[in-house]
Amino acid sequence: MKSNIEYSGSIREMISIALPMVVSNACETVMTFTDRLFLSKLGMPQMSAAMGGGLSVFFITTFFIGMLGYGTALTAQYYGAGEKWKCPKVLTNALIIAVLAYPLLLWCKPLMHTLFIKQGISEGQLYYQLIYFDILLYASILSLARGVFSNFFSGIGKTRVVMIASFSAMFVNVIVSYVLIFGHYGFPQLGMKGAAIGTISGTVFALSVLIFTYFRSSLMKDYSIKDSFTFDFEIIKKLFRFGTPSGIEFFMVLFSFTMVIALFHAQGPVTAAATTIMFNWDHVSFVPLIGVEIGVTSLVGRYVGAGRHDIAEKAVKSGIKLGWMFSAIILFLFIFFPGALSDVFRPDGGSEIYTQARPLSVFMLRIASVYIMLEAVMVVYMCALKGAGDTFWSMIINVSYHWSILALLYVVLNVINAGPEAAWIFVVAVFTLLPFILRFRFNSGKWKSISTV
Repeated sequence: MKSNIEYSGSIREMISIALPMVVSNACETVMTFTDRLFLSKLGMPQMSAAMGGGLSVFFITTFFIGMLGYGTALTAQYYGAGEKWKCPKVLTNALIIAVLAYPLLLWCKPLMHTLFIKQGISEGQLYYQLIYFDILLYASILSLARGVFSNFFSGIGKTRVVMIASFSAMFVNVIVSYVLIFGHYGFPQLGMKGAAIGTISGTVFALSVLIFTYFRSSLMKDYSIKDSFTFDFEIIKKLFRFGTPSGIEFFMVLFSFTMVIALFHAQGPVTAAATTIMFNWDHVSFVPLIGVEIGVTSLVGRYVGAGRHDIAEKAVKSGIKLGWMFSAIILFLFIFFPGALSDVFRPDGGSEIYTQARPLSVFMLRIASVYIMLEAVMVVYMCALKGAGDTFWSMIINVSYHWSILALLYVVLNVINAGPEAAWIFVVAVFTLLPFILRFRFNSGKWKSISTV
């Protein structure tokens, strides 16, 4: 018993859940990164379009991703409370919400087209961005369904299944994208369309792996899956009550992030290319933290459900330590090798845009190193609050902060006309305060009085 208590909430337990998710999200990043890398060989507008179009699809699905993502915490809470038969019911009812959400996502297509035009991006990038966006939008239901199944396995701590699914998706995506983007092995050269088809192919394969594993006989018996295919009003209500703030937060934060990128992209193709390179690597740096995020959410939810707030707090400390271990590596690369990181995206045959953008991308990567370690703290406390059900105040803090940054950035770029270098320094400097605000909320202990199961 003593050894079990010592193990509970420890870094060892955190790693057992987080490490497969680190690998899983590394695979997801390789998919995105590789597509942009392949497209960069065709030209900077194609690479920037993949980032703009991909983020936009992700943006309009974020509310439902965030709301359905609470399924991880709710599943973990039922698991910790010893009510395992309710775990698959969370999945069933989350899928119902996902299916109902799909028509709403498709209705956003003309609105996003208008926003692309209003953003002021170059005509060359706009053409490719519309193609990429439209194809991925039609396949968004597959991404939502995949997320629902992943949330179930993360909630019960079986993250290796998610890792295997993600690795399969990466393998399929890279091969299909390579073949279709460049037109190898007798296939037509589809460029941007090939990148989108590659992404969808990977998603379909990953979803198939998750579904196959879910319906294995051992899980069917242990979690009473055969009895879970029913509409459960109580679970639907909890997903909306606690998941809606998470959905709003995810939507609003990503919207502000998308607008931040749009503000930089509107400064011209050189700044757009530098910003895209910077955020591509920033995405890579965030990969390990996504694994830590899942681990913290799952463990805090599990021990809150079991009534062990002390172990939940221990899990938070373990999450911070693990996050710092990963972030230290990224910090080293951003400080000492920004030029080499930037040159990964150098187009074949050279590019005047890239030549001008390289110094700015190097500068932005070095400045980004300032917040790398603090970002780990932010992720852990934010996910601890969500895992405990304190989603409303997490939303208020995070949304208010990010939108304040967006408003002030607009002033810096378009009123003061300070330039992209000064604007980036401003964004990083203001962002470093957010982790301390979230830490203050967690340490207040308000989350301990929230009842979720």
